[in-house]
Amino acid sequence: MNSDLEAAVQSALSRDPRIPYPAEIAISAEEIGSVTLRGTVGSFRQRRAAVDDVRNIDGVLNVIDKLEVSLREPDRRPDDELRGRALERLFSDTQIPAGQIDVEASRGRLTLTGEVDHEFESEQAYRDVSQLTGVVGVTNEIKIKAPRPADEWWRA
Repeated sequence: MNSDLEAAVQSALSRDPRIPYPAEIAISAEEIGSVTLRGTVGSFRQRRAAVDDVRNIDGVLNVIDKLEVSLREPDRRPDDELRGRALERLFSDTQIPAGQIDVEASRGRLTLTGEVDHEFESEQAYRDVSQLTGVVGVTNEIKIKAPRPADEWWRA
């Protein structure tokens, strides 16, 4: 157990305004720099914020995310609304090729599918939809197209 690292994690979570109830997150830190987060947060956005906060602490080598999302009633959204809002967000993002990514929604969990040219497009799509109110999780199944060999540029 690493009590200094646990204290640093607790301090970082307490300072982050995106995490309104940091006391609901249990922290376990090992001497080797591995931190496990357990407990409940009110949104997927809060879950991602907590994990990002911990990753940015000196001495943290690994974050094990065992946090669960329990949406509070005002944040719940029907799946069809979530899917529509996710697609709208993706279509409005100029960094993502329009129409190449689809979204499925089931009980607040979004699944992204499709194919893009670059890894950053897949990552941006994930970031875009993970911030939506009502999302409890995101599975990114977007595939990255294989680059064309330089000698086949003329086939494009």
